[in-house]
Amino acid sequence: MSNAYILSAIAVSALITYFLRSAVFVFFSGSRKMPAWLEELGGVLPSAVMGVLIIYCLKTIRTDFTGSGIKGILAAVITAVSYKWKHNTFLSIILGTALYMILIRL
Repeated sequence: MSNAYILSAIAVSALITYFLRSAVFVFFSGSRKMPAWLEELGGVLPSAVMGVLIIYCLKTIRTDFTGSGIKGILAAVITAVSYKWKHNTFLSIILGTALYMILIRL
């Protein structure tokens, strides 16, 4: 692949992402309100996505419990406990990721 092809793919991806992220503000600005179903989806979707990510991260527990299973569970627990303690998403993600990276190298 040439550099021009890679740069054009990045530019197209960036433009599409920018349009999709800004479209909500354009369509629902001023007096136009978001539909009730969309507001409800916005309230439920973040928790659902986090649940799917947790399941995906811990999917190998049944096949490799002593290897990566315990390490994943421990990192997930530390992430949850640190979030409940400080209510800081960034801090809890950093702590959980750092702990997991340390544990998989031991």
